[in-house]
Amino acid sequence: MGGVVGIVANPASGKDIRRLVAHASVFDNREKRSIVRRAILGANAVGIERFVYLPDSHGIVLSALEDLDADAEFEALDSPETGTALDTMRVAAAMRERDVDVVITLGGDGTNRAFALGWRDAPLVAVSTGTNNVFPKMVEGTIAGAAAGLVATRAVSLQEASRQVKAVHVEIERERDDLALIDAVLLDEPFVGAKAVWDIRRVRTLVLARAEPAAVGMSAIGGLLQPVPESADGGLLVEVGAGGSEVLAPIAPGLYVPVGVREARALGLDERVEIRGPGVIALDGERERRLAPGQSARLTVRRDGPRVIDVALTMRLAACRGLFRMTQGEADGD
Repeated sequence: MGGVVGIVANPASGKDIRRLVAHASVFDNREKRSIVRRAILGANAVGIERFVYLPDSHGIVLSALEDLDADAEFEALDSPETGTALDTMRVAAAMRERDVDVVITLGGDGTNRAFALGWRDAPLVAVSTGTNNVFPKMVEGTIAGAAAGLVATRAVSLQEASRQVKAVHVEIERERDDLALIDAVLLDEPFVGAKAVWDIRRVRTLVLARAEPAAVGMSAIGGLLQPVPESADGGLLVEVGAGGSEVLAPIAPGLYVPVGVREARALGLDERVEIRGPGVIALDGERERRLAPGQSARLTVRRDGPRVIDVALTMRLAACRGLFRMTQGEADGD
């Protein structure tokens, strides 16, 4: 049948400061290893015999291959081995150059953002193993692997099984551009510091590709004011501060706080929002870029992000086509 599936498992996801300042659960690497094993077996069951992967610093994928009963080839791609998002970005670019058919990511919004920086329109099955996840979904690894394999072998086409999602483009004056898949947030802080955003008193401006009322984090603030789903061709601008209304929002697991809102309005695709330093820009929940006093950045929502595979839809299409039905001989192992 052919087809190549890539695997990226982030050992750092599900372990940030929100375990201390809120009530986030820990997603340990043993469970990630188990998910990887099940995903490989699911993909192998539908015909995938070639896998490439990011050799992560904790050996999640490598350990998942131990004593694995799968008739397949596995290749570790070259990585800078920095233990940072750079590893994911470089491997994403390598997977793009190798024409990998589908990539399974294990992580949170930040993991998928890093992958998109290396391969912006990548075909992804995004499995949630992070904290305030909006982009990836909780899905059983076996089924995630099967869905990835069905698309990689073209038994179900990428066009019918996926949708290209939105992204927030960040153009920073005199510096390299950046990207967020869910939210870009300007914080009133002098330096980057801890990655996670949890102190609402520091938040000034939110530009959201998606505003989800059932989410946790920055997207929830907008979602509880004016929901903007992934299917909507536009985003949302929220100016945070006193002098307007308030919304009670869960900014971290188990942590509801009142958020003062001066303005909330819809953004059209390609509509630019300009922000100015001093401050720090957080992207998909993580502090990433510092703006010097007077330095500007332009934020724009566009529909040119990854192609995210709908696992349930993929499996339904495969079932309706009889792709899992077996003849008597096949069922008996002949």
